[in-house]
Amino acid sequence: MHSEFELIARYLAPTPAADAAGVALGVGDDCALLVPTPGMRLAMSVDTSVADVHFPADAPAAAIGHRALAVSLSDLAAMGARARWCLMSLTLPTADEAWVADFAAGFHALCEACGVVLAGGDVTRGELAVGVTVIGEVPEGQALTRRGARPGEVVAVTGALGGGAGGLARWQTGRRDRDDPLLRRYLTPEPRLAAGVALRELASAAIDVSDGLLADLGHLCEASGVGAALSPETLPLAEGLAAALGDSDARRAALSGGDDYELLVTLPAECLAPARERLAADGVALTAIGRVTATPGITGVVELGVAGWQHFSGDTP
Repeated sequence: MHSEFELIARYLAPTPAADAAGVALGVGDDCALLVPTPGMRLAMSVDTSVADVHFPADAPAAAIGHRALAVSLSDLAAMGARARWCLMSLTLPTADEAWVADFAAGFHALCEACGVVLAGGDVTRGELAVGVTVIGEVPEGQALTRRGARPGEVVAVTGALGGGAGGLARWQTGRRDRDDPLLRRYLTPEPRLAAGVALRELASAAIDVSDGLLADLGHLCEASGVGAALSPETLPLAEGLAAALGDSDARRAALSGGDDYELLVTLPAECLAPARERLAADGVALTAIGRVTATPGITGVVELGVAGWQHFSGDTP
């Protein structure tokens, strides 16, 4: 059985290029030493993913590794930050080397795809859980926040919605086909990092859709002191969602399902076209789904269903 230090050294060490990526000292000491880019502000976020709460314990290990990092990187995307580094803590019930190897492969593959360096972490014994801290950079004065929405602006969302909820429903009914587009959306979400950077200086406010469109739009509106009027018929639905769930449940999944990790933004009407043009360069759609109102609350939805994921509400995945 490998010790935690052997597992870290073998599977969770940074790539040899870490020095060139702003890591002066990485895995193997008490702290990592990072070198920020002059003139940048650091953006940091931490998420904990717990087995059978945030992901199925029997999901493929590579998907668990990918997903744990992706959900944290999505927070950087919502701030318009460029992802640079991450720290990861892994809690394992047993030191299963094959599982750790697959987990690390999924984690490192997304690191490489997003230009992120694993700069440190920890491995310990206990119930399966993954904690990931991500650190990014954004130019001073250009960070997107939840607080800038103004009445009359457009509410828009990247990509498509409902795929996370649709994929979870597939998994719960025993579907295991990794080529299923809904399962891919749930198991291996793609953080919209490039879209977040492209929306700097165009979007007035932003948040990632992790707890469901309605819940996260509510968070943004509350922070900005505004409301929103939605047009549910305009919601972009994930591929295969309506066929899998039916029109009504597909719409409900898009509104309240969570786990989509798209970006929900507000922006002046005149910024919508240039924002779409920027995102189209990376193959990402931006769909207008409503407008910001001066009156608090979200209108335009007849059946809201649940408000979105809440960690202590008794909901289960």
